[in-house]
Amino acid sequence: MKASELTALGVPVEALEKAFPLLKRLAGRGMETEEMRRRIAEVAANPVAFLDDPEWSGLAAAIAAAPPPFRPRASPAPWRSWGEGLEEGSVRQMEAAARLPVAVRGALMPDAHQGYGLPIGGVLATENAVIPYAVGVDIACRMKLTVLDLEGPETAFAPGRLHDRLVAALHAETRFGMGAEFRGGAVREHPVLDDPAWKELAVTRQLRDRAVQQLGTSGSGNHFVEYGSITVHSPELAKELGLPHTGAFVAVLSHSGSRGPGARVAAHFSKLAERRHPELPQELRHLAWLDLDQEEGQEYWHAMELMGRFASANHDRIHHHIGRTLGATALLSVENHHNFAWIEEHDGRRLVVHRKGATPAGAGVLGLIPGTMADAAFLVRGKGEPESLRSASHGAGRRMSRTEAKRRFTWDEARQLLAERQVELLSGDLDEVPMAYKDIHQVMALQEDLVEVLGTFHPRIVKMAPPGERAED
Repeated sequence: MKASELTALGVPVEALEKAFPLLKRLAGRGMETEEMRRRIAEVAANPVAFLDDPEWSGLAAAIAAAPPPFRPRASPAPWRSWGEGLEEGSVRQMEAAARLPVAVRGALMPDAHQGYGLPIGGVLATENAVIPYAVGVDIACRMKLTVLDLEGPETAFAPGRLHDRLVAALHAETRFGMGAEFRGGAVREHPVLDDPAWKELAVTRQLRDRAVQQLGTSGSGNHFVEYGSITVHSPELAKELGLPHTGAFVAVLSHSGSRGPGARVAAHFSKLAERRHPELPQELRHLAWLDLDQEEGQEYWHAMELMGRFASANHDRIHHHIGRTLGATALLSVENHHNFAWIEEHDGRRLVVHRKGATPAGAGVLGLIPGTMADAAFLVRGKGEPESLRSASHGAGRRMSRTEAKRRFTWDEARQLLAERQVELLSGDLDEVPMAYKDIHQVMALQEDLVEVLGTFHPRIVKMAPPGERAED
């Protein structure tokens, strides 16, 4: 018999090396093939019953020790996408996620592109299970906007003393890249460092010292801190948001996550989940899950929530120190994260909703959707669309890989576009140039049923990780 015949009878791949010598012995004794098939099927169906059988115990033990076979949903979980012509890889990944036995519903945002496991821009609701890779490597990566009580953008971004102060504050109060940190007297302080959750788990106990050094820093890849001009779209909105008028304001916008600690938490629990689910086929191994009614699932959940608080504290310190250096007061602050899992009720069911590169967009919920270093970002309010699992895109979305962007574009092209848009780039890499991304205006048009645009932010002074940093977004 061939391996395919044995696996069809229920013999797992891990037990085949025990099956072939046994079949050879049985054939040598004259057992007919049909009788072999019948007996093998019996052993595969109930290996425990044959553990003491002198003839079949070896195969039975190998079958019993093998991981259970992967059993996908009888039919894929329903999911819907926004936009047409989405990257084929992202669609395949969403289709694969819908086969998971724990999957309930899904959605794919218009900025979708291929990631690890769940695509970037993917939303997946599961039953009592959390998938570390569906949260993402940069746990709780988020956006934060602070509107400052400075002079108007026309003055602030023109050559002069205020412009120079803005640039100096950005250089002094931010750090970028994988090894970025503050040391000595520059170390940031925040109550998150005294959070008792750091001491609750072995993995987080090892990370607190790193968190102290990296608090208030930003990652590489598409992470940034930038100044820009923001306007809200009506007097009523200005009043609702607490702004004194509808004219343009100077604002700080930032994008980054939980830095090295978050990456370590993600790596630890992703590997743990994969070990718990060896039955998953290769294309699904990054979608291994942890049950929330088991200790490991609860440990990941608590670690994930701690990383969420840490990521929020990172942005808080960045904005606080920039504002303090400038002597500016915050008129409005808005933030949201997009690599996280939430327990929510949908269709009367309590579900775990993973948003990997997707923004929460519940009814009335404020959020931020950025474009690129030279394109608009948007202050939005969610509409609570049920079919998107109350989600929206987290940005424009890449239209090509980083490698392709560096191959296709030059800094001369990028600088010309930046000059046309009146954007001053203090540091950044070629794989983040605007041409590597989708048109943010088209992306926003595709999700008008998901969010209402309240205000528009135009970047003017941008700082990102310098060239050569490995992307961690």
